[in-house]
Amino acid sequence: MNIGTKTEKEIRVMAKGGKILAKAMEELEKMVRPGITTKELDRAAEALILKLGAACAFKGYQDKDDKDTNSVFPACLCVSVNDEVVHCPPSERILKEGDIVSLDLGVLYKGFYADMAITAPVGRISPIAAKLIKVTKEALKRGIKKVKVGGHFGDIGSVIQKHVEDNGFSVVRDLCGHGIGRGLHEEPQVLNYAEHGTGLVIQEGMVFCIEPITAAGDWKIKKAGLGYKTIDNSLSAHFEHTLAINKNGCQVLTKIS
Repeated sequence: MNIGTKTEKEIRVMAKGGKILAKAMEELEKMVRPGITTKELDRAAEALILKLGAACAFKGYQDKDDKDTNSVFPACLCVSVNDEVVHCPPSERILKEGDIVSLDLGVLYKGFYADMAITAPVGRISPIAAKLIKVTKEALKRGIKKVKVGGHFGDIGSVIQKHVEDNGFSVVRDLCGHGIGRGLHEEPQVLNYAEHGTGLVIQEGMVFCIEPITAAGDWKIKKAGLGYKTIDNSLSAHFEHTLAINKNGCQVLTKIS
């Protein structure tokens, strides 16, 4: 497995891209409300990214192993609502009071990618939906705290899985985090379930995304167009950050200030 590391200069460039991405996401989160369409959120995302000097990472993206021409992603923003898990394209769908919406956004800045995701409430939401969002966000924070040079990727997945399952939810196992740099998806895979002390050793200069993806019910998912839904139609949540590994731990490149 070829896992590259980034130079300090490259990480500084990626940090600038991450800052642009975080700023755009911060503005998008403020726009989430009943009555807005997911297409409006996408248009706003693209306008923000272009204004801030970057390019959309997802628009026109196609997995290199996917030969289906219909699998090219048509938009800047992935907008997944309620039981939709990830990678759902925007549409004229109107967000309603009580929905939860996952916003997954990436940028390309000076040849390097950054990627992040949040799940936001639409108005007042149910207690179970609020708990799912809270727990998933906490799981990401706990995973990040386990990142250190000489640690194992399994340490990340182990703490994420434990926190999610201890709170009565499940970790979606068919999707995971990933390395990132000049490619949007690079090695290694960063699983959200694992045993402590297993997996590859974390090295200084690595840059990767941790992204817990959870479900209120069964962890199994099904294809739904370009995206995925939970198999039992239960709610799903998703949080993601891009981080660079240094000798002191890690720098979260997509941290919202």
